[in-house]
Amino acid sequence: MFKGITGRWVLSTMMFTVLIIILIVTGLVYATSSLFNNEVERTLTSAGEELTLIFDNYEADNSTTFSSAATSYVEDFRHKEQMEVMVLNSTGRIVLTSTGFSYDENEDTKDYEAAKNSKDGCAFYRGTTSSGEPITSYVRVICNHNGYAVGALRYVVSTADVTKRVVIISAIIIFAGLFILFMIIMPGIYFVRSIVSPVRELTETANKIAHGDFSSKIEKKYNDEIGDLSDSINNMAKDLENTEQMKNDFISRVSHELRTPLTAIKGWAETMQLSGRKKLDRRTFDKGMGVIINESGRLTGIVEELLDFSRIQTGRMVLINEKLDILAELDEVIYMLKDRAVNEGKHLIYDEPTEIFPPVYGDRNRLKQVFINVIDNALKYTPVDGVVAIEIKYDKKSDPDNIAITITDTGCGIPAEDLPKVKEKFYKANQKVNGSGIGLAVADEIMQLHKGTLEIESGVGVGTTVTITLPVLNES
Repeated sequence: MFKGITGRWVLSTMMFTVLIIILIVTGLVYATSSLFNNEVERTLTSAGEELTLIFDNYEADNSTTFSSAATSYVEDFRHKEQMEVMVLNSTGRIVLTSTGFSYDENEDTKDYEAAKNSKDGCAFYRGTTSSGEPITSYVRVICNHNGYAVGALRYVVSTADVTKRVVIISAIIIFAGLFILFMIIMPGIYFVRSIVSPVRELTETANKIAHGDFSSKIEKKYNDEIGDLSDSINNMAKDLENTEQMKNDFISRVSHELRTPLTAIKGWAETMQLSGRKKLDRRTFDKGMGVIINESGRLTGIVEELLDFSRIQTGRMVLINEKLDILAELDEVIYMLKDRAVNEGKHLIYDEPTEIFPPVYGDRNRLKQVFINVIDNALKYTPVDGVVAIEIKYDKKSDPDNIAITITDTGCGIPAEDLPKVKEKFYKANQKVNGSGIGLAVADEIMQLHKGTLEIESGVGVGTTVTITLPVLNES
């Protein structure tokens, strides 16, 4: 019960609130009771003040004389309907009452002893009569000129009605306190449940997602922080589901990419082994060795691509930076790929600029890897007789801090819905063309490590343009 948010709310807020309300209710009940009792005491005290006039300078030395004077006072008492007046002798025994009825001689008059022992000769008493009726009494002792107590007058008021009123008012106060407590608890419980229930649902859904159930969704019930959290978890689940699907597709593609060259290598190796017993013609031998070498290089490229991706993901890719002539590095890559373009019947166009370019600071091999990856993709998606154009520019006036390399092809292009995702890991827009789907992701990460950019523009049926931007080396 006292675990979690609900328990903390009960222990902190509600217990404190209940304590405050109990203190307030108790205080009001006590104040009400005191108010009524004080009013009764004031009434009794006011009536007793008349004695100071009647018995002022009283000189009688015996109880008989006092009883006679007190009897006259009782007979003329003006508040008989409000209270009862009793005459007590010097021993505290009741000798006369204003009601005229018989009185109980065994009536407890210990308030008389209290009045005699008090400094002002007065005392209050709250209790019950011998018949059980609740009363409040006020005793005033009468002394002669020698200070000897010759008797006392006792004013008695029944507090049954007062007690009833106090009980009724106290009940109203307690009910009001309970009502206030109820009005505090119910909204509080509703509010806590409005937090706890969604949090529990969030926890359950998060556990399902953690165990691979990415189809789990949370119903958004509130347009607040919890609603925003629900949206975030739903979006996260959707992204994880897409990533999981892309990862599975990636594994399938990589498996296929690895199987194809391995099959070719194994096939030609077996062919050459079987043919080794008899004389193998030079043409067949050269063709088989060429396939084995090319497919081995292809395998090496796939493995290196995977290793690079792993290094980037774990932050272990380290650049060996140096001062570079970017124009020379680009020329070397284009020279490497020219024969491939000719063999595939595609046009690789590049006009080497005549002006001198400023140096850049970067990793020679990694930048070549980016150029090879982008130009390889351009050739891969460009049909026979298609064109892949490469241009390098440096405008000292408009952009003196960057060198831009543009690779444009006349291939199939990338659909608009796929364009924002082509640099994501595992994503591959065209499933018909060979490739692992992580080449552009690796290239983009390498450019980010060089503080450069790799931007892609494309249109279906028009072609694709990739712009690589590298910062120039500031030698000042």
